Amino acid sequence: MAPKSIDAVDDRIKDVIQDLFQIQVATHNYAGPQTQQELVRLITQLAESLAVLSKDASALPDQIPPEIIDYVDSGRNPDIYTREFVELVQKSNQYLKGRSEALTGFRDVLAEEMVKAWPEMKTDVDNVLEGSNIEHTREEKLAVQTNGTSS
Repeated sequence: MAPKSIDAVDDRIKDVIQDLFQIQVATHNYAGPQTQQELVRLITQLAESLAVLSKDASALPDQIPPEIIDYVDSGRNPDIYTREFVELVQKSNQYLKGRSEALTGFRDVLAEEMVKAWPEMKTDVDNVLEGSNIEHTREEKLAVQTNGTSS
């Protein structure tokens, strides 16, 4: 039965470490042919433990992005990767927020100038502004969900 948790895989890793320790002790105390069978048995046990570990570990869900694994493999701290990623996301969010605010300002100025140039289009411009107002649309959707009617 394959374990379904990280703790079970952790136990398998401990088993492998124990097998390696036993092999180290057996090689240190090697006394020729009489201890050779014990060493062969320990190496076989290690191979079996590694096979079980591999099978159990492959059943775990992949939750670590490959970029982080490459980052750690190259000897770098994953906390630094996380900090750099968060800073990049913040920078991108600030850029998009500024762009959104600029477009909202442009929309308002354009609507104002259109009403000045063509006063007869005021109702159409107001309808477009009302349809493009994200905050108003969210409030309407919330009102419909809670009350069942539009405000």
